[in-house]
Amino acid sequence: MTGETEAQAETVARAALTRVLEPGDAQGGRLLRELGAVELLRHLTDPEPGTSAPAGVGPERLAGYRRRAALAEPLRDLETAAAAGVRFVCPGSAQWPTQLDDLGDARPVGLWLRGGPDLRTWALRSVAVVGARACTPYGAHMAQTLAAGLAERGWVVVSGAAYGIDGSAHRGALASGGATAAVLACGVDVAYPKGHAGLLGRIAGQGLILGELPPGSHPTPSRFVLRNRVIAALTRGTVVIEAAHRSGSLVTARRAQALGRFTMGTPGPATSGLSAGVHELLRGEAVLVTDAAEVIELVGGMGELAPERRGPVLARDLLDPGASRVLEALPADRPVPAEEVAVAAGAGTDEVIGRLYELHSLGFVERQGDGWRLTMRRSRGGAQTDATRRGGH
Repeated sequence: MTGETEAQAETVARAALTRVLEPGDAQGGRLLRELGAVELLRHLTDPEPGTSAPAGVGPERLAGYRRRAALAEPLRDLETAAAAGVRFVCPGSAQWPTQLDDLGDARPVGLWLRGGPDLRTWALRSVAVVGARACTPYGAHMAQTLAAGLAERGWVVVSGAAYGIDGSAHRGALASGGATAAVLACGVDVAYPKGHAGLLGRIAGQGLILGELPPGSHPTPSRFVLRNRVIAALTRGTVVIEAAHRSGSLVTARRAQALGRFTMGTPGPATSGLSAGVHELLRGEAVLVTDAAEVIELVGGMGELAPERRGPVLARDLLDPGASRVLEALPADRPVPAEEVAVAAGAGTDEVIGRLYELHSLGFVERQGDGWRLTMRRSRGGAQTDATRRGGH
């Protein structure tokens, strides 16, 4: 058997096994690792397998595998997929993202892909953005703006195409003309949720839709939970935006932690139950992030630092300590002689006079007769704070 023929047989066998093994089935994954896809499928479809059975597999589970294998039609699935613009990739192929191998025996048997981009290349520079389905307007805004910022900087935004945070993240990336990928808990040809049929079409046209289940497969609650492990393993890090204590998004985040990926959270109001799960993560190993730059500082390369956060620079911030001390000693409501200012500032009179002329040239103070005071403009505005500060209030 030539290498090309062997690869084709491996692909067909794995396509069949996506109908036999449920996502995340570590026991089935162990058999796949030990026997290989072709041999495992042969064993499950052999009408007379003999007395030998794979070690560590109970008869009931093995019987279940056999029933499913008997119904599998991999060539038909592959033809149906190709007609719908869907392709199948498996471990060892050029497009397989090797970081999924970190899942061990629970890694996907293969992935069905809808969309043009190369998954392996995209996965190298990807971030997951996940969160609550019943999100608040704040959560939707944060997901959309954070995803748009990531996409504008050349990062792929990965999520699960659900309502709420997932959908907002995909829309943010699409709106900025960037890259996004949706990981589904059903066949990639199934529009789920139905309300996101249009969104899924846009993702397929501009990005990627991927899943472990063959064409026509429908989601189940357990498949949603197991889908999250793929999101966690595929990406460099996971950002959670709004999640209650029992949110599936926390499953993704904790799986990312276990896999050594970055785990991040965007905080919400302390009184919000929808942010309680995020806050719990932030009290542990997760890192607080508020925008795309802070995410990239964690997951990006050396030197991709977020800008320093600081408030506005005021003119008085540029004064040296001596001049600032004299300025703070001046009252806002009346002119005072330099000697009084010197006492309040704890400095010599000559030094204070020099400082007052310096402040006068900069427009901070004005002279009235033999006294000095803050300029009227500053007295009415920002410099009023100086007098307040002097009073200690």
